[in-house]
Amino acid sequence: MHPNYYVVMEEYEKLIGRRNERLPGLSGLYDRYRYPVLTAAHIPPFWKYDLDEKSNPYFMERLGVNAVFNSGAIKHNGKYCLVARIEGCDRKSFFGIAESSSPTEGFVFRDYPIELPDICPEETNVYDMRLTKHEDGYIYGVFCSESKDTSSNDLSAAVAEAGIVRTKDMVTWERLNNLRTLHSPQQRNVVLHPEFVDGRYCFYTRPMDGFIDTGSGKGIGAGYCSDITNAVIDEEYIVSRRRYHTITEAKNGAGAVPIKTGRGWIHIAHGVRNTAAGLRYVIYVFATDLRDPSRIIAEPSGYYIAPEGEERIGDVSNVVFTNGAIADEDGSVYIYYGSSDTRMHVASTTIERLVDYTFNTPPDPLRSADCVRQRCNLIRKNLEILGKQ
Repeated sequence: MHPNYYVVMEEYEKLIGRRNERLPGLSGLYDRYRYPVLTAAHIPPFWKYDLDEKSNPYFMERLGVNAVFNSGAIKHNGKYCLVARIEGCDRKSFFGIAESSSPTEGFVFRDYPIELPDICPEETNVYDMRLTKHEDGYIYGVFCSESKDTSSNDLSAAVAEAGIVRTKDMVTWERLNNLRTLHSPQQRNVVLHPEFVDGRYCFYTRPMDGFIDTGSGKGIGAGYCSDITNAVIDEEYIVSRRRYHTITEAKNGAGAVPIKTGRGWIHIAHGVRNTAAGLRYVIYVFATDLRDPSRIIAEPSGYYIAPEGEERIGDVSNVVFTNGAIADEDGSVYIYYGSSDTRMHVASTTIERLVDYTFNTPPDPLRSADCVRQRCNLIRKNLEILGKQ
């Protein structure tokens, strides 16, 4: 074995064994952690190097990895499982499962990445899988299936669809037909609801006219189908709307699978606005009705998580993005989020805190004059409590 192999393995094992420190948040919303839970450095060395000294005498990386981010998340057989988007240096993404007995540290990738059934010859790239443990007994993975837009001469023009796979053991994956939405040319950020709604499967969608631009798409939608093996949605109902001069002005999309609480389904989504420095992605929260998950019942004002510090720096800067959260048996909630299309972090909270935030934080009044009145009312109340008024 090349001597450098032992140096690389020592650094890798040190990283895997590193303890993660909780950083209590003063906002009361959640706690961050000092270190990312997954990075490109968490990829096993035998995924990247040819260990044969004859064919690789200089111990070079033959298949490099650029980034690890945007992971679906699920608790399976007592392990915290992250199905991460892994982007090679060749820009193609694929999925790998990292597992740990801890929700915040010690994640180790399985020996092999996921080999999805290759049934779409036009498919070039796959990424951002959401994992739903459905009441029908399957675990579903819904992801973006990207292909070249052959109708355009623009080499970067692409078509996005929602690919669907399912499994019962997180080992063998069955590929189903891609989701079809009859009135939306493209789909990204699609999430499968974990329960039947009136006997049908419910998907949260994002109607789009193009690969990047939402166009006439008005926000996060909901649609229903009876047969998930050939899922077709003929109508999408807008759940969380895009609005002018808010965190969702440019676009928004479903994130983690909604969490069921006594008050409603809590959704952890992403919103995007445009700035002089480019698009800014943040994470926000809303709730829908327990019986009718297409009906929004609470929408706190503003963002829930925004990029801070090193999270703002990466391949696509100023971005936080989630497509996975785990609600644990003890009431803890772990939100896994990517930063700047580069690495994975975790934030921890509880069901109780999420419910309090979602239902007791006031909504956005949508105008500066109304926002300042809202804030002055809070100040007035607090000054009375402090005995200053």
